[in-house]
Amino acid sequence: MTLEDYNKQKQAELNKLNAKPKRVLKLDLKSSTIKAPAKKNVEEKKEEEPVKEATPTAETKEATQVPEEKEAAVAEVKKEVKDASPASKAAPTAKSAPAPASTSVEKTASVSNTDALVKEQEDIVDPEIVKDMFGGKDHLSIIFMGHVDAGKSTMGGNILYLTGAVDKRTVEKYEREAKDSGRQGWYLSWIMDTNKEERSDGKTIEVGKSYFETEKRRYTILDAPGHKLYVSEMIGGASQADVGILVISARKGEYEAGFERGGQSREHAILAKTQGVNRLIVVINKMDDPTVGWSKDRYDECIQKLALYLKGVGYAKNELYFMPVSGFTGAGLKDRVNPKDCPWYTGPSLLEYLDVLPLADRKINDPFMLPVSGKMKDLGTVVEGKIESGHIKKGSSLMLMPNKMPVEILTIYNETEAEADSAFCGEQVRLRLKGVEEEDISPGYVLSSISRPVKTVTRFEAQVAIVELKSILSSGFSCVMHIHTAIEEVSFVQLLHKLEKGTNRKSKKPPAFAKQGMKIIAVLETTEPVCMETYEDYPQLGRFTLRDQGQTIAIGKVTKLL
Repeated sequence: MTLEDYNKQKQAELNKLNAKPKRVLKLDLKSSTIKAPAKKNVEEKKEEEPVKEATPTAETKEATQVPEEKEAAVAEVKKEVKDASPASKAAPTAKSAPAPASTSVEKTASVSNTDALVKEQEDIVDPEIVKDMFGGKDHLSIIFMGHVDAGKSTMGGNILYLTGAVDKRTVEKYEREAKDSGRQGWYLSWIMDTNKEERSDGKTIEVGKSYFETEKRRYTILDAPGHKLYVSEMIGGASQADVGILVISARKGEYEAGFERGGQSREHAILAKTQGVNRLIVVINKMDDPTVGWSKDRYDECIQKLALYLKGVGYAKNELYFMPVSGFTGAGLKDRVNPKDCPWYTGPSLLEYLDVLPLADRKINDPFMLPVSGKMKDLGTVVEGKIESGHIKKGSSLMLMPNKMPVEILTIYNETEAEADSAFCGEQVRLRLKGVEEEDISPGYVLSSISRPVKTVTRFEAQVAIVELKSILSSGFSCVMHIHTAIEEVSFVQLLHKLEKGTNRKSKKPPAFAKQGMKIIAVLETTEPVCMETYEDYPQLGRFTLRDQGQTIAIGKVTKLL
């Protein structure tokens, strides 16, 4: 095909597309030998503007083009094709001298980036279509959290049994095995706790993950460890959850140990809020225990102290719901509690409430972002995590950050471990990747859109609230930062401002130190590059927790990337 024929064909395609404005431009510019006249393209114009953030290479700068510029980029491609038509005297011929190497490279990068933008426009989906794909069922990730022995795993296991996710034969098998091991009352927790150490000690170590469905929704259960030694695992689980279920034992002595005597219930509530779990269901468990006997007085005693504390953590009244249940018998889980046992509670069961809970807005058509929570080698490199924004399909090309590795999606596995053609924001998935080895990935890495990869920095500005600190904090203070699924060492480089209580007004002079109860603006620095965004742009990638010596000392949000 001659250049003239090629241009005529492309012009005809453009005319056809222009006649139908709802259609998306499709150009195969990579196969073209067209060289546009020497003029500045969209990316070059962007380079002339003042750059606020350091960008290591020109390619990275081009790749960070914001979604609002897509239309301008597509319009520019249309103009380039038009300018390269036979009517243009500037159009090169087959005998023309080759363009300088630098111009050719820039043009190739520009075309490649524009192709990525055009492809993203082609892939825009209607949320209603996504809903119909799953029978009209939305997906929700829920995390069970609370003090050790509150009954989280037992409750999760019983929900799986009651919803048919686990059959009766399997449950009976676990019951026999638990009885033989002298752990008769633990058999339901064995549905969630699968390794030998967890079963023998009766303590969850890793974040268990299971799946079930109701008539209205699809759910992923995240069962967080309750022991203080495994708080890091709990934080990682909370970062993937939409709704938190704080399990509180009403049994005499257990409630006091879990909440009043420095138990993990308090810390879990803070961590959940910090990780973006803005809906919290507080289930008062073990109401059937002989020391409780479905007592309203005991229930009221538990929730009064909890409600006051959770308000201080930052939960509003409409973000909290309290209910009595028995995780072991199943009362209040799927079906409502028996009025004979509990005449004073007439509210919904746990699953009833979850089925009607309003969902946060899902950013299906935003740039793709998936923080990696786990990895494995299974006929290739496999990663898992929750899609925080955007959507993908089999064969999609992505960028693995912060090491800037281009990868391709070979296989998508959904919550049921079945292969899927596509996956969307809010879903828990496993992805088999091409182009990267398992040893080159760590939890906290982020799979992101090529046209708009997640930012990576070592220094940033943040608003930090000191929640528990025995000493003072000053420049040079080091601790561990948990941000989405990443865990990194961080140090305070500079304290910039102290924020006044109530008004959040910044102090004119930088504070010499910070102590418990204070809010500050500070510059922090990590030892390694970390994937993050400002809280304003992407809350799920811009909030963090600081821990030191086994306790949570501060929470914060990223305000500026430096």
